[in-house]
Amino acid sequence: MNHPPLAGHPADTGLELCEGSALQERGLAVSFDIQLWDHPARAFALRFDGRPVAYVNRCAHVPAEMDWQPDHFLDDSGEWIMCAIHGAIYDPRDGRCAGGPCPGGKLIEVKVDERDGKVYWYPSADVQPAFPD
Repeated sequence: MNHPPLAGHPADTGLELCEGSALQERGLAVSFDIQLWDHPARAFALRFDGRPVAYVNRCAHVPAEMDWQPDHFLDDSGEWIMCAIHGAIYDPRDGRCAGGPCPGGKLIEVKVDERDGKVYWYPSADVQPAFPD
């Protein structure tokens, strides 16, 4: 299903997600609702190595949400995104599996950027804005 562009939000300018200051280096994420393959899902953005990164909140090992507690995705070291279900770990830089039961797996990336003090995300063929029913 193709969704119409959101009024006032051309796809090339992105959709505003949050203030840049909401993403503290290796801190809590900001979660948001999306449509993944036309089904409701969640995504998250966090700041890692000074830049925002975002992924669908779905483990590559088992399609389940990964946060330990709301918006907690990084392990205690702050180096890895860790799935709370079976301990799969992912590199926050590119979403690739770095250990655990997800060999060869990768998180689904959501393109984000930061400009003028705000973080924006960009829909793709697979990841679209959530629309109320």
